[in-house]
Amino acid sequence: MTDHRVTRALLSVSDKTGLIEFARALAGHGIDLVSTGGTAKAIAAAGLKVTDVSDLTGFPEMMDGRVKTLHPKVHGGLLAIRGNAEHAQSMKDHGIAPIDLLVVNLYPFEATVDEGAGFEECIENIDIGGPAMIRAAAKNHDDVAVVVEPEDYQAVLGELAANKGATKLALRRRLAAKAYARTAVYDAAISNWLAGVLKDDAPDFRSFGGRLIQALRYGENPHQTASFYRTPDRRPGVATARQLQGRELSYNNINDTDAAYECIAEFDAGRTAACVIVKHANPCGVAEGADLVSAYRRALACDSTSAYGGIVALNRTLDAEAARAITEIFTEVIIAPYATDEAIAVVAGRRNLRLLLAGGLPDPRAAGLTAKTVAGGLLVQSRDNAVVDDMILKTVTKRAPSDAELRDLKFAFRVAKHVKSNTIVYARDLATVGIGAGQMSRVDSARIAARKAHDAAAEAKLAEPMTRGAVVASDAFFPFADGLLVAVEAGATAVIQPGGSVRDDEVIAAADEHGIAMVFTGVRHFRH
Repeated sequence: MTDHRVTRALLSVSDKTGLIEFARALAGHGIDLVSTGGTAKAIAAAGLKVTDVSDLTGFPEMMDGRVKTLHPKVHGGLLAIRGNAEHAQSMKDHGIAPIDLLVVNLYPFEATVDEGAGFEECIENIDIGGPAMIRAAAKNHDDVAVVVEPEDYQAVLGELAANKGATKLALRRRLAAKAYARTAVYDAAISNWLAGVLKDDAPDFRSFGGRLIQALRYGENPHQTASFYRTPDRRPGVATARQLQGRELSYNNINDTDAAYECIAEFDAGRTAACVIVKHANPCGVAEGADLVSAYRRALACDSTSAYGGIVALNRTLDAEAARAITEIFTEVIIAPYATDEAIAVVAGRRNLRLLLAGGLPDPRAAGLTAKTVAGGLLVQSRDNAVVDDMILKTVTKRAPSDAELRDLKFAFRVAKHVKSNTIVYARDLATVGIGAGQMSRVDSARIAARKAHDAAAEAKLAEPMTRGAVVASDAFFPFADGLLVAVEAGATAVIQPGGSVRDDEVIAAADEHGIAMVFTGVRHFRH
């Protein structure tokens, strides 16, 4: 029999959203209510009859509430198989009443950590009885329904109303799957937090979990399925942003928007306005400016062809002037910390353009983890939180860079961190003028970046490409002098790179021969 009549429900929730309405509806179906602590008080205060769990178990809540539901009369009521004669006899012998519906949402551990609470407070917000009950009820879903968040209250009530106070197996099974996923995410958050506290970079077991944000239409390609999940990491970005308008974000939109916003975070909004334009997860134009509109126009000038249909990220509040400039060409997404009402109205004229407001910028120096799947495994690493402003730059050539060159070198290396390897970035006057990304050979990246600059110059009707007098950044060392010589031929006057090649002396000698200034960072920014 797939239908199961609900006669008794146990409710124990930290999130009391919709609790009283739900409890009142359950009571209306003749369901006995059992509850704990603050949940029981809230239900009783609403004038509903409720049995405190301590009256059910015969034991008081103790140890500051740590022990209240860990009792055979609770777990027996959840785990007993109703059609099993031996289980039924055990219930009768020990005075255990069945619990047909469990409603539990867990202590807010993730929120407590997110608020920056101390160690002891975080520990006290680790729920023990809740996950134990959830897992018990989910295991016995042939007989018991389990609800772990208010969003499912209406589904349960709808089924009770349609089935004379009974639930169907299909619903109970779906709720059970969700319940196990919820406890898995909860335990993952706890274990990762403890690993961080212990500074254990390689715990024996590692898991990640998240809450569904959006079931996507498809993945990178239409034949692939995809979903978007939010993790406990509250880093400002596409996962935390509020979408004001536009079509539903696609898998590729989300991936590209994340790349754009992580790059724009490198530019301190208190120091300068900045704009990043991304296409296929690579910046195709980055610039600083006196204001957002000038930063956008300078970023666009780097590669206006690739910018078509791209993602625009801004480090300051989107204003109307910048919004008007951005909407002059087809753009998929604009993401910014905030936007003025006037700017929102301007963007509204482009119905399909997505506007995301993230409410802040991520901290490029913040610690964190990134994960990538491989066949049969998971690669986990700390986030690349190295920032060029914190690096000790070493001049290795006879000529040191000028102040203007040094300023542009730092800018270019800031961008190179966010371009797929192998990476070459030409920059001039705090704007990219040529970007070579993702090539198997560094010299090819240097050539592509120079070619992009030639194309941009032709489009802008300039006498020569902007690489003349520019600086160049490489995300990793030059293995040979050939890549450097391409940059020299393009007109670069200074170079920033990590150094560390067995042929560093050869590369330095080539730079000196052509009067090029070069600095080493000692830090590599591979991005695969």
